Amino acid sequence: MARFWAQVEYDGTEFAGFQLQAQDRTVQGEIERALREVTGVETIAGCNRVTGAGRTDSGVHARGQIIAFDTEWRHELADLHRALNATMAADVAIVQMGLAFEGFHPRFDAVSRSYRYSLLTQPWRSPLNRRTAWQVPYQLDIDRMAQASRCLIGTHDFSTFGRPPQGENAVRIVHQAEWRAEQDCVTFDITANAFLYHMVRSLVGSLVLVGSGQLSAEGFEAVLAARDSSLAKQLAPAHGLCLMRVDYSEAGYPACKGAMQ
Repeated sequence: MARFWAQVEYDGTEFAGFQLQAQDRTVQGEIERALREVTGVETIAGCNRVTGAGRTDSGVHARGQIIAFDTEWRHELADLHRALNATMAADVAIVQMGLAFEGFHPRFDAVSRSYRYSLLTQPWRSPLNRRTAWQVPYQLDIDRMAQASRCLIGTHDFSTFGRPPQGENAVRIVHQAEWRAEQDCVTFDITANAFLYHMVRSLVGSLVLVGSGQLSAEGFEAVLAARDSSLAKQLAPAHGLCLMRVDYSEAGYPACKGAMQ
């Protein structure tokens, strides 16, 4: 039995998140189903159990989700790659894969994650973007939003904008928080060592209030410093969020890091 890593892309619209659930369809469940069919081995402890770098919520997409799993496979790696993609549903695919170092854990060994949130600032709906962008039917002041976002860089307690998936530590290190606009398409790119539950969506929701003039940049900074979740007044919809990449230490896991280049 060998350990594999894979970069996975998926449209999260029809998934109830990444993590396995008893009744609902999930990304982990779809990949594990494909592994059982391709390898002929049941999912048990230590075999065909998929672990992900991030537990994306229901409706959230991914371009660079990283997973790992142990399985029995006696053929070429390319054959496994092709067979899994042929077996999985059309809304999830393995982009790259390879052999992982023994003990590699896609979540705990990651040094940073990068998300992108997409908005469409136009008054009419866009059928082509309805699954991947939040339509805000008015123009936003991107300069004000960028100014407010600067306070996110560095080490902060983000209790206002989310809750820890485990324990009580809400301190995170943000390396990048940038807004870009191209006509009516607006994107927010954020990179951090880790994220709280709903953190990116809550940040975007409040920053849209800044862009619409309902909250000042200084007010946004005060809300962050307050560490009070009741002050986060708006949660952006899940479908505008996408996990873009996960990075690993070059010294520790160069093969896995290479997948994200």
